[in-house]
Amino acid sequence: MTVPDPISDRLNGSLPITSAAEAAATIADDATVLTSGFGSVGYPKAVPLALAESNRDLALTLVSSGTAGEEIEVDLVEAGALDRRFAFQSSAVAKRASNDRSIAFSDRHVSGIGDEVQFGRLADPDVAVVEAVAVGEDWFVPSTSLGQTPAFVEATPELVIEVNHAQPLELAAIHDVYRPGAPPDRGPIPVESAGDRVGESVVRFDPETLRAVVETDRPDSTYTLREPTAVDQAIAANLRDFLAAEIERSPAFTDALHLQFGVGSVGNALMGAIGDLDVGDRELVYFGEVVQDGLLDLLDAGHLSAASATSLALTEDGQQRLFADIERYAEDIVLRPTDVSNHPGLIDRFGVVGINSAVEVDLFGNVNSTHIESTRVVRGVGGSGDFFRNALVSVCALPSKLSGKNVSRVVPMTFHVDHTEHDVDVFVTEQGVADVRGLAPVERAERIVEQCAHPDYKPELREYLEEVTQQHGHAPLDIERAADWQS
Repeated sequence: MTVPDPISDRLNGSLPITSAAEAAATIADDATVLTSGFGSVGYPKAVPLALAESNRDLALTLVSSGTAGEEIEVDLVEAGALDRRFAFQSSAVAKRASNDRSIAFSDRHVSGIGDEVQFGRLADPDVAVVEAVAVGEDWFVPSTSLGQTPAFVEATPELVIEVNHAQPLELAAIHDVYRPGAPPDRGPIPVESAGDRVGESVVRFDPETLRAVVETDRPDSTYTLREPTAVDQAIAANLRDFLAAEIERSPAFTDALHLQFGVGSVGNALMGAIGDLDVGDRELVYFGEVVQDGLLDLLDAGHLSAASATSLALTEDGQQRLFADIERYAEDIVLRPTDVSNHPGLIDRFGVVGINSAVEVDLFGNVNSTHIESTRVVRGVGGSGDFFRNALVSVCALPSKLSGKNVSRVVPMTFHVDHTEHDVDVFVTEQGVADVRGLAPVERAERIVEQCAHPDYKPELREYLEEVTQQHGHAPLDIERAADWQS
């Protein structure tokens, strides 16, 4: 079926329209369900809620490419409907269920989830439940995120589409749906600049797979961002100073600076500092996962030439701000599937400076992004590994101390490692910047202690380092003493 241009109707053609409860009833008790959603937006709402309220004895496997909203992260979990979960979770309810192991949670890098589902390494899907703003007999327009939705739709034998009247039709202008080919014939992705559009505004599907279309009008849960603290602002200032020096030092940034920021309050605060960065006549470009409120500020101020992402991970105010002027923002914002937005080849092609946060870092430069005390999961790894491993310059930015608690976030050894010492080039805290490129392990440790550790913990870290360096070994450590920092 041909896609109308412009898309003016939410329902196009002969469609199996039904209620959320009826659509939920078609999903088996032990089904593997793939969902849209990334950054708490663009996820299905009515069908997951209907499943949660069905009083059935459900044992679902749920696969999403990013965090969803309360209907999935809270209601489904509290109903005991989930048996297994891939690949990201964030709510307090979902964390508890993962940590008491009532849900088997398996964390994954988001760039590869689509391939893992499509080519049989992760889960055998039964149905995909996705959100759209418009649907036809063989196409739909995604809503406020893309994630791995196109790959999920290709992989699934059955499809349920929620058409959300609370999301504007004009979102079609922001999407660029490009599908990489299947191995071994997968060619290079033809995105030559971050603002390029190389795909369609719609996700295509086999009409034989469409089982139900459900109309909804529930808004996204959206993000909640706290006001930047003095510590956030100090981290942002140190990052800005580092970037100012780096773009003058490296010929890779002669013409343009491509940046990526992790999602959340710290990332949003770091975006705010970029407005004060003097890039001269260089282009400033965002190539990452999420558009947050801080990026809208940069676009409004004329600082960014383009913003490429996979999700509009905005606050309620930010979302309404974008909805009120979508056509203008669509000139600069492009949403892509995560197997494009997080693709190693594109991150490398653009020489991205990847900036992500963490729970803690150790003296040798290993990073824990996901676990407290190395045992209790607090979030998924998301796309941080995609950028830490493939960015031209990878930056880990975090406070040196846990806010309001006597806990250092620079530790002798992290017992849970998401990103190894080989993945991260630069560490930034409110105390300073430790550029550890080219340094041996003990040299890295000395620099991280001196430049990034909080003054409350620096003497003890110095003492620890002085003692262990009396030992032989390339990366000397005292595991027993290091373990004391985890309690």
